[in-house]
Amino acid sequence: MASRNSTESDNLRWRVPVSNAIVPAFPAMTRRIAFILFPGFQIIDAAGPIGAFEIAARFSPGAYSLDFRAPEPGEIESSSGARMIAGPLGAVDGVDTVIVVGGEGSRTAMLDERLTAFVRRAAACRRIASVCTGAYVLAAAGLLDGRRATTHWRNAPAFAARFPNVKVDADRIWVRDGDIWTSAGITAGIDLALALIGDDLGEAIALRTAQQLVVYHRRPGGQSQFSALLQLDSGAPRFAALLEWARENLAEPLTVEHLAERVAMSPRNFSRAFGKATGVTPAKAVERLRLEAARECVEASSRDLDHIARLTGFADPERMRRAFIRAFGLPPQALRRMARAA
Repeated sequence: MASRNSTESDNLRWRVPVSNAIVPAFPAMTRRIAFILFPGFQIIDAAGPIGAFEIAARFSPGAYSLDFRAPEPGEIESSSGARMIAGPLGAVDGVDTVIVVGGEGSRTAMLDERLTAFVRRAAACRRIASVCTGAYVLAAAGLLDGRRATTHWRNAPAFAARFPNVKVDADRIWVRDGDIWTSAGITAGIDLALALIGDDLGEAIALRTAQQLVVYHRRPGGQSQFSALLQLDSGAPRFAALLEWARENLAEPLTVEHLAERVAMSPRNFSRAFGKATGVTPAKAVERLRLEAARECVEASSRDLDHIARLTGFADPERMRRAFIRAFGLPPQALRRMARAA
């Protein structure tokens, strides 16, 4: 995540040396990525994507040039107290991609006319993106009006209320609407960066970058921010092993009787204890696990829907279609089209 000239060499308070063997002189196709910081930004919202672009440039030398900007240049303190050094917002000439990071300070930052004016100018760049609550800044600048966007699930209701013209999709890792990309919170910024790298340099480079980062390659934008298993586990540690087993055996019948037998309980006692622990019936919990697995298959693979229905335990594709409409408001085919369009 090093800088590329004498001015940028001080852009990070962390003095991370960059080998000339990794980042050589820039070819004509070098893409300049400008990260926008503000007081109270979340450090990982910046550091995660910065690391991804730095590593991608090892595999495609000279692919990226990174710089860091802020309404008030100098040392910018994050919410953790760690600081990064940023230059002025400046012009957008020569900038390929602008990425507005998120953090608690985003609600104050979105009121800064210098920043929102810069973001509006940045719409002339090839693309503009936000990580987590950086979406507040894009929305305040008017760039998200009429567009699909996401942000951290915890902030989504307040975000949607504040910006009613934005089509908020809180159940997404990242969303692309034309030349504007938004992502969910914290580590989803890495998923966003990998998607941008894949768009620029191809999936092979994005895969090698993900492997170097030791992260999943790569969560599709349509993947839910929420893990059904984690949500159920949080209220039911007693049934954690059972739920994990169920997720790994979705093609099994997974009836109440079948599940109760796994934990050596009567079906009646099991249903009562499970409902008290999780707040849902065993059947509803199984459906959540199946929906999560089926949606990932639908959006991230080319398998036919009949096969996915059998693989995830719905058996009948029509039954799966009805479950998708209840849960997501759209049938599997529509979600697949949206994922591919993104």
